[in-house]
Amino acid sequence: MEGSLGSGRLSRSDGQPAPPKISPATEELQSRLLETLDLLSSQELRSFRDHLKKVEPRVSQLKLELEGKTPSGLAKLLAKHYYPPAVANGVLVQVLRLLPRADLLPRWQSAPTDCPVIPRKSLKRSYDCVDGELQYRYDLSGKRKAFLMCVKKNRPGAHQDVLLMKNWLNECKFEETLCIDPDKMDLLEKITSFRDELNEIKDNIGCCLVTLMSHGEEGFIKMKDGEKVSLEDIFEMFNNKNCPALQEKPKIFIIQACRGERRDSGVETDDEPMDLDDGSEKKRLPTFSDYFIIYPTQADHVALRDPRTGSVMIKEMTEVFKQYGNKWHLADFFTIVNNRVVHRDFSLYNKPVKISLVMESTLTKFVYF
Repeated sequence: MEGSLGSGRLSRSDGQPAPPKISPATEELQSRLLETLDLLSSQELRSFRDHLKKVEPRVSQLKLELEGKTPSGLAKLLAKHYYPPAVANGVLVQVLRLLPRADLLPRWQSAPTDCPVIPRKSLKRSYDCVDGELQYRYDLSGKRKAFLMCVKKNRPGAHQDVLLMKNWLNECKFEETLCIDPDKMDLLEKITSFRDELNEIKDNIGCCLVTLMSHGEEGFIKMKDGEKVSLEDIFEMFNNKNCPALQEKPKIFIIQACRGERRDSGVETDDEPMDLDDGSEKKRLPTFSDYFIIYPTQADHVALRDPRTGSVMIKEMTEVFKQYGNKWHLADFFTIVNNRVVHRDFSLYNKPVKISLVMESTLTKFVYF
């Protein structure tokens, strides 16, 4: 039985003490806190509680574990123990920076009137109000164009990959061009036509994404008849020289194909000076920039595909998207996908196999779909 909190508490008609009244200011703070906490994943909530104990331990660890497991329970605790709002603002700013969730900072910084209220349950991160960071985010307000190629022949589960990718592209607002079971000439003709269309609508392109799903080896993908197409040749088609429409715009390549025959069984665990540019000449760009390429495995290694559920990387991509939506920068998104893939155990011909995704990037800004 709990001890008395003092003689000032009111009693109900049944003799039990009535719950204390919450002031309008505290209620408003609790509501604002809940709006923010509702945007965090379950893992982020756990991290939030851990950081809170280090930043400003006003709430005991036991209370946090018992009463602060849910967003509503944690909001109630914070509103009670970190009042007035100025205190809560300071604490929230510190904890959100540690998560890190800089997209949620504007609501809690000292001058919130300059920033919009965070939309409840909104998944898309926004840096619009974080000083100086908007310039480091690609403007994707133009058309998002995607080329989706898949060889289904002799690749059980590939049909599932196509369905998953089409759904993911739709969720990310891409207009897709399909290319299923092509031979070498078909692929080159269709992807060239796709590139040429981008150049024709130059001023209204926000982003380009190319997905290639097939058998492969290091540096090549294979067509339905076994003919090989160089990945470098495809990447080159979209560079700043050959595709001026995509200059300073993100070019994303998702490659789902083997890169060799090697299999990783895993392990058990217990310069020269530069001339300065005076800026007097016309602006120049490297031939290759603003690329992001994701491979499903390391160089010279096999990639994995389940005959029932599809390729490991494609499936994990869609699972991570279901949980986190589009609130992560592209590289962070695939880092989470890689984390899941790396910590899963697979077998091939009854032997253990481990895989790790590989990212190559020349991006100059953040990509948020």
